[in-house]
Amino acid sequence: MSEKQHTPIDQLVEIMATLRDPNKGCPWDLKQNFASIVPHTIEEAYEVADAIEQQDWNDVREELGDLLFQVIFYSQLGKEQGLFDFDDVVAGINEKLTRRHPHVFGDTEFEDDAAINANWEAEKAKEREAKGEDVSILANIPKAFPALTRADKIQKRCAKHGFDWNTVGPVVEKVKEEIDEVMDEVIQVSPNQGKIEEEVGDLLFAVVNLSRHLNVRPETALQRANKKFERRFREVEKSVLEQGKHLNDCSLDLLDSEWDKVKQRERQSGV
Repeated sequence: MSEKQHTPIDQLVEIMATLRDPNKGCPWDLKQNFASIVPHTIEEAYEVADAIEQQDWNDVREELGDLLFQVIFYSQLGKEQGLFDFDDVVAGINEKLTRRHPHVFGDTEFEDDAAINANWEAEKAKEREAKGEDVSILANIPKAFPALTRADKIQKRCAKHGFDWNTVGPVVEKVKEEIDEVMDEVIQVSPNQGKIEEEVGDLLFAVVNLSRHLNVRPETALQRANKKFERRFREVEKSVLEQGKHLNDCSLDLLDSEWDKVKQRERQSGV
């Protein structure tokens, strides 16, 4: 029988084991634990998303490698503690994907995408129940999600079970209502900052709902808005400096005027 082929993933697993070797490993890697590398995992996921947004495919390949290394790192920690190893991780996702796609890997047939999604959610609910976990439809929505993303996920879960408006009109009215409630708190003789924060939160949640009804991902929309603002403000800064001025010396009217010029140039150039 021939020796098992040494694949690139095998080499990566071995590299990770060496980095964690108590005698010859890397001091930084040896200090890490599950909790300490979570921020790095989140950062790497965002870097993948940013590379895709930039359509820099060489960078996408590199960032995916960095993200994969995070999975290998967790797997090594699990192996050291007798919890699981990389093969267990792969076997688990293989089984899950096969079971959740009976229309692909079995003989089950579904009428449409809605039926496929319903089966997917039903399978997830069975998994939670089998583990003795929270069986609420809102279970397992990661608390570490960005707030806009988590709000969108919560709303989508509820919508799948009928807790949703059928048209966009009431959603728009709800946004207006939440704006009014924010201002009601703001104009109090002694404004309660905690109440203001609560009402602003309700307003943001309502805006996420509007985004969802318009088939817009709120996190993506805000990211693009951030980039657009940054691009335009950098142009304002550039224009002010070219006039021999500093931002702190400019009135709001002047800055607004420069901002409008930037917007006009973008419209004319089709940006």
